[in-house]
Amino acid sequence: MCGLQRRTTVVFLFGCRPLLLRSGADMGRYFHSEVDIKSPWHQVLVAFWQRYPNPHSAHVLTEDVLYREVTPSNHLLSRKLMTKTNRLPGWAERIFPTHMARAVYILEDSIVDPQTNTFITKTWNLNHNTLMTVVERCLFQEDICRPSWTKLRREAWIFSNVYGLARPIQEFGLARFKSNQTKAMRGLEFALTRIQTEAPPHFHNDQEEPPDKHKPLPPQTTPTSSQTPRQCV
Repeated sequence: MCGLQRRTTVVFLFGCRPLLLRSGADMGRYFHSEVDIKSPWHQVLVAFWQRYPNPHSAHVLTEDVLYREVTPSNHLLSRKLMTKTNRLPGWAERIFPTHMARAVYILEDSIVDPQTNTFITKTWNLNHNTLMTVVERCLFQEDICRPSWTKLRREAWIFSNVYGLARPIQEFGLARFKSNQTKAMRGLEFALTRIQTEAPPHFHNDQEEPPDKHKPLPPQTTPTSSQTPRQCV
């Protein structure tokens, strides 16, 4: 019928606790960390979007944006699908089928709030859920006391439904998650260094304008800035 438009509805999950928790079920393992990043929030946000590929993410095979929307409240919602390798430990390879897929599909929901300078992500695996499910939630927030710094709060929940092996699998999942977070921070640092080296000067206040914005530049003249310090994680 003419005039009708199909609208896709996407449900985003940003709760502090995963929906996988059930009363009476094994609560799994919990991970929590807080990190101060010596870079302003807007740079950390850009670096997060541009973190792949990097030398520390060889296990990340693909990254695709499935959905993106700017809400009436000026929030940016995104959903991404990533494919990562999933090498099993030696003891698990003797238990689980050899034909079991070694790739893991990861769904990542995120919301950016430019009014409060906060960025929330939530990720979880779509396959191998019986073996292990990992739910991660990250909050990137501008440090109010130090605007040139960003605070990162990371939480993760690790579950397994394998009868008799749930606890050792969860312990293995927790250890691997900690190791992967070290790589993730190195990858973010790599992306930060790259954008800080290549990006033009950033004006923090949208009301401010470069003093020469409305002046024509002389031939072969490029605006430069010596005010932007080099920062690392």
